[in-house]
Amino acid sequence: MARPGGDDVRFDLVFRGGRVYDGSGRPPVVADVAVTDDRVVRVGDVPDRGSVEVDAQGLCLAPGFIDVHSHDDFAALLEPALPFKVMQGVTTEIVGNCGMGVAPFEPALALARSFHPGCELAPWAGHRGYLERLDAEPPSANVAVLAGHGTLRSAVLGEDCRRAATDAELTQMMRLLDEALQAGVLGLSTGLIYEPGRDASEAELVELARQLGEGGLYTTHVRSEADALLDAVAEALALGERTGVSVQLSHHKASGRNNWGKVVDSLAMVDAARQRGADVWLDQYPYTASSTSLAAVLASGSLQGHGRMGELRPQDVVLATVEGQPEWEGAPLGELARSWQIGVEDAARRVLAADAHAWVVVHGMCEEDVRRVLQHPATMIGSDGLPTSLGRPHPRLYGTFPRILGHYARDVALLPLERAIHKMTALPAARFGLRGRGKIEPGAFADLVLFDAATILDQATFDAPRRPPAGVRDVYVNGRAVVRGGRHLGTRPGRALRRAA
Repeated sequence: MARPGGDDVRFDLVFRGGRVYDGSGRPPVVADVAVTDDRVVRVGDVPDRGSVEVDAQGLCLAPGFIDVHSHDDFAALLEPALPFKVMQGVTTEIVGNCGMGVAPFEPALALARSFHPGCELAPWAGHRGYLERLDAEPPSANVAVLAGHGTLRSAVLGEDCRRAATDAELTQMMRLLDEALQAGVLGLSTGLIYEPGRDASEAELVELARQLGEGGLYTTHVRSEADALLDAVAEALALGERTGVSVQLSHHKASGRNNWGKVVDSLAMVDAARQRGADVWLDQYPYTASSTSLAAVLASGSLQGHGRMGELRPQDVVLATVEGQPEWEGAPLGELARSWQIGVEDAARRVLAADAHAWVVVHGMCEEDVRRVLQHPATMIGSDGLPTSLGRPHPRLYGTFPRILGHYARDVALLPLERAIHKMTALPAARFGLRGRGKIEPGAFADLVLFDAATILDQATFDAPRRPPAGVRDVYVNGRAVVRGGRHLGTRPGRALRRAA
């Protein structure tokens, strides 16, 4: 229980006697942790009192979790409390993934409205303007940004994007990327399975990656996660070795029943590249279902059996969000097709006629592959959650991090708890250049989560995806409490994080 200090108060906050997982991957130690202002100042025996004292005995104290693959770019402004993330213990989010960025504003606004129908946002000027907006209107968690290749491409090519860029257009994209890098974005992301990134040439991607500089960060939703997965991974690895950038394979998976098991080969490719000296990493969400737009599924050709998303059965594609038609949400597309007595592709078109931004959950992966990727030493954790306020979003939005800790680390014993915590704290902090975050040590920012290892677990399901997890007691961001006793306090101490010079 928290209690006020007396005349001998020296610190703002002291956690007493918790099992401290420092983020390094080492086993925990029982220790006190003292905080002053926004920093951890002592770990060990702390004889002096804090203004607030927290009894952490029997609980785990870890660095705040870092969601390396978030789509909360606009939710950070529209729903700044970010309850679906901070209630999991997430204290930092990386946005701008899959080529979907926050600038330039006009294509970004179109993207925002696909996630948040009808939303209104006052314009900002470039990536600098977005980060300054977060400075002025802070959310409950820290936010760092990737420049989205697809958004840059849309700004330059407009609707005429089903082709290679000209030299002049590439020069324009490079100017936009330079603005982003000067503003402090962490790197560049691509979404090569989606328009407008799908038609980008390798030459275009190489030139943009070179602009990041040696060791720059390039994250990619590769061109295929299905039949052509290995070719797509080879393209990403070759880009990294050719340009010297650091490559992150986003939400690594093998999609479609005919592709199950291919991650054995893709992970071997990653290992070989790392042995050659390439800087290659992965991120993953711990579910066998993905989520995307119905339009992307239809365009992929996978409803016909073998498309860019692999072999999908009509019952594998479940409607998640259809504005104006809530009775369709939760229904497999094949079930709707049968009830309407039409083909499955025609059913998809009928849904899209009602809502062009309809989202679906796609049950297209296998559990063995999920476990293989999670165990890989280069894998970090990212929710890939889609923060729509409508319908039935994928439960990863609310449950990713407790699912790793409760289900995979504790119940399945797939990896030790300290290693699981490392994958969501110190490892991503080092990988994304988030100085002072991801560890519990003197001088580190006081992003902290206090949880019960015996009870932590995701409670969000596909039928009830908005349930907060169990077992997360307190969450602190930059030294201030955001969650206490499992209750969101409404505080918003998050910061816009910029790439260190």
